[in-house]
Amino acid sequence: MKGATDTTHAAREHARAQAGASAEAMPTLPASAWPAPPDGVAPADLTWAETVAGGGYASKVLGRGTTLRITDRDGAACAHLLLYNADQPWERLNVADTVKIPWQAYLGTGHPLLSDQGRVLATIIGDSSGRHDALCGTTAAGRRLQLLAAAKHGLEPRDVPPSLSLFAAVRVGAEGALEFEGSAGAGAAVELRIELPVIAILANVPHPLDRREEPAATTLELLAWRGEPTRPEDELWSSTPELERALLNTADYVEARDIA
Repeated sequence: MKGATDTTHAAREHARAQAGASAEAMPTLPASAWPAPPDGVAPADLTWAETVAGGGYASKVLGRGTTLRITDRDGAACAHLLLYNADQPWERLNVADTVKIPWQAYLGTGHPLLSDQGRVLATIIGDSSGRHDALCGTTAAGRRLQLLAAAKHGLEPRDVPPSLSLFAAVRVGAEGALEFEGSAGAGAAVELRIELPVIAILANVPHPLDRREEPAATTLELLAWRGEPTRPEDELWSSTPELERALLNTADYVEARDIA
C-alpha cells in the first residue's frame, strides 16, 4: 500500500490537511489570534505569542517599548535568556554588568538587563517568581539551542555569551557555595520592558544545578505587546543613580540613531 506522501499530489494534500492543527508548543500566527490577551491589551497590539516546550527554544526581534511576558506555566520551566541589540548585534547582554552596575546579583522588579556598552536592553518591570539566576549560565543542551536560534539571526558561536536563567533560583550560601532553590511554582511570570530594539533568544532546559533524578523543563508561555519604553517621567528612571545613567546612555543612543 502506498503511503500518504508517495506522490507529489499526495504529499501536497497531506501537508494541506495539517492546516489548523495545534500542538502543546507552537507560535500563534498572527499573534493577535492568541485566545487570552493580557488584561488591558488589545489583540491587535500583540506581536508575539508562542508556547515553548521543555527542550525547545524560541527567538524574536522585538521593538523598543515592547512588553515581553514570560510565564512558567507548570512550575518547572527554565528560560535561559539572551538579548542582542537588533541593529548592532555585537552589542549584547552582559551578565557581569547586569549584576555589577545595579549592585545586585539577584534579579527582580526594577533590575536592568545591561549590555557591555552601558545601555539598557530591557528592564524587569514585573516579577511574580523572584527565583532567577545570573551566576551559572546554561547547560550544554541549552547552549546548543541558543546556537541554533542565534544562527537564524546571522550570529555565530562566538556571538553567544553567558545567559540569564529565569524561574530557577540560585543563592550564595554563607560559605560561598551556590545553593539551588528551584522555582516559585506554576503560573509565575516575569515582564520585561524592551528599551532598545532587540533580538530575544530563549532556551527552555533545566538549570545546570537542577539535581532532580530526571530533570525536565515544562512549557514556557511567551507574550509580547506594543508599548512605550521607560521615559524620564517614569518612577523607574531615577530609582537609582546607576539605572538613571544607563537609561540616559540608552536614550542618547536612540536619539542619535533616530529610533522611535
